[in-house]
Order: sequence, then C-alpha cells, then structure tokens
Amino acid sequence: MAQFFTIHAQNPQARLIHQAVEILRGGGLVAYPTDSSYALGCHLDDKRAVDRIRRIRKLDRHHNFTLVASDLKQVSQFAKIDNEQFRLIKGLTPGPYTFILAAKRLVPNRLVHPKRRTIGIRLPDNNIVTALLSELGEPIMSSSLILPGEPYAMADPDRIRERIEHDVDLVIDGGIGSNQPSTVIDWHETRLRIIREGAGDISFLHS
Repeated sequence: MAQFFTIHAQNPQARLIHQAVEILRGGGLVAYPTDSSYALGCHLDDKRAVDRIRRIRKLDRHHNFTLVASDLKQVSQFAKIDNEQFRLIKGLTPGPYTFILAAKRLVPNRLVHPKRRTIGIRLPDNNIVTALLSELGEPIMSSSLILPGEPYAMADPDRIRERIEHDVDLVIDGGIGSNQPSTVIDWHETRLRIIREGAGDISFLHS
C-alpha cells in the first residue's frame, strides 16, 4: 500500500520532500506531479524499480525512459549536446518538453535505447520536482503516467491512488495536473522531429 503525501505546489514542505527522497533512495517507486501530467519516478541506479515502471505501463525494452534533471549542467553528464541544441533547450526549459538526445558513451546500457543509444531528458517547471531534485542531488529516472489502454496521462492524484496504490510506494498529491504528457522532441540526429505533441507548445518551429 502506497504512502500518500499532500505537498504544497508553491511551497513544498521540506519534511515531506526529505521523506519522499528517502523513499526514492531506498528503491521506492513514486508517482509525482510535473508541469504536464503526473509521472512515475525512481532512483536512476535502481533496475528493479525501472522494471516495476515497465510492468505498470506494459513497456517493452525499446521504450525511452527519461532523466528528469535540475539543469543543463546535470543533463550534459548524460547526453551529447551541441551549441544549437543547447540554445533551444535553454530557451524552452524549464517547461513541458522531453528531449531525445544521443547518450554519452559512459551512460549505462539500461538507461538508453538499446539500438539508437539515445536518452530522454526533461527539465520540468514544477516546484515539487525542483525540491525533489535539489534534495536528491541527481536526476530521477522517469516515465509519464499513462496506463495501458488509456488515451491520456493521469492528472488526478486521488484517481492515481485508486488505480495504482498497490503498485507504487508513494503518491505525491501536488494538485490536479494536466492530462497531457510532455511534448517529445527527438534530436539525436541532425534533424529535429516532434515525436509526441503534448503540453509543450511547438509554435517555435514556425517562427
């Protein structure tokens, strides 16, 4: 049975943030709010927790997981970013975008797409996420909370609790979110492609 923390969206309580991070460090799986939909997150070194996300979402091994990071400096430890990519990502973040980039050679295989050697990167505009990342000191391994057969991502923490409280260790109630996941931009090669149009506006492509 999952724990359930109600965390203030604008001023997250330090005590609850600390407890949530301890759950992540201890191998726990957390449902948490972002600036788009809710997401599932775990410690990036925890293979068992990643496998639990796969089971909940019924994902195959080719699914691109996302590293939710605090800043571009943290991102650059895992992904190759050229000057043009840096400028675009800096201009769009923090925000509801996921960027698929080429992974650096030292990134463990379990974190990357097995064929393309890519990695998803996310820098959300959400105070709870910012507080979690600051306390944790490293990225969170993450995936949008879209349940099998559902057309939309989950946005209501009470509904999340009803559906998956036996599958996760913590549900963070940060208020009602969006049912749109992040917009996914694939830029691991020379040409930028929109893989999924979600909460992030893509009008910048036409400006």
